[in-house]
Amino acid sequence: MNDLSRRRVLGAAGSLAGATALGLLDIAPAAAADPTRTDRAATTWRGSRSANGWKILDEAASHTIEGSGRSVRLAGGDSALLLLHVARRFHYEIDQLREEDVTGHTTSRRVRQPHESNYLSGTAIAIRSYAYPPGVRGGLYPHELVVVRDILAELDGAVAWGGDFVSPQESHFEIGLGPTHPKVRGVARKLRAWRDTPGLGAGTIDAFEPERLEDVEAFERRGAS
Repeated sequence: MNDLSRRRVLGAAGSLAGATALGLLDIAPAAAADPTRTDRAATTWRGSRSANGWKILDEAASHTIEGSGRSVRLAGGDSALLLLHVARRFHYEIDQLREEDVTGHTTSRRVRQPHESNYLSGTAIAIRSYAYPPGVRGGLYPHELVVVRDILAELDGAVAWGGDFVSPQESHFEIGLGPTHPKVRGVARKLRAWRDTPGLGAGTIDAFEPERLEDVEAFERRGAS
């Protein structure tokens, strides 16, 4: 755990109580994998687009995850900007990314779940897939879950998390909207403005601030309605 992550944990005890009161934490033990879902036989994904509507790529460029020294292959443009933001915040606020912790674009069309096809279009990343196996919930500590929920709210639904899927995959983050959706462009524009403004963006965020916890609660209420 890096210094920033350690400070987040040490300073989070009081905020965790507030997050619990807002219903943002699930502190139950990790559930056992559902064999009816995780043992599904792999099939070949056919067609020119992945499940989220993005064009499947024969190759994808390598993108640096700022501050981590790591890189991941992704489609370019707005989608890469959003997914790199997720990876940066994981690195800064949860734990340092290590070699091979993050994977992205693949050319293998063998998938067990439709969302896995999004790696074919370079519009999904897996962070520490070895630590968060498919079909298992509860792999994140409570303070880590607060950060993930804050990231999702900050990106306003443009990125979806596999931990919310019926068949969970907590390592998985994907572009949750199609390539022409205005929200993808709008969120990317916000991230670019942060990138160009000192003191904003990944590395400067405190997910445990009461206002941010309230924003997460409001975002999740909108999604449930």
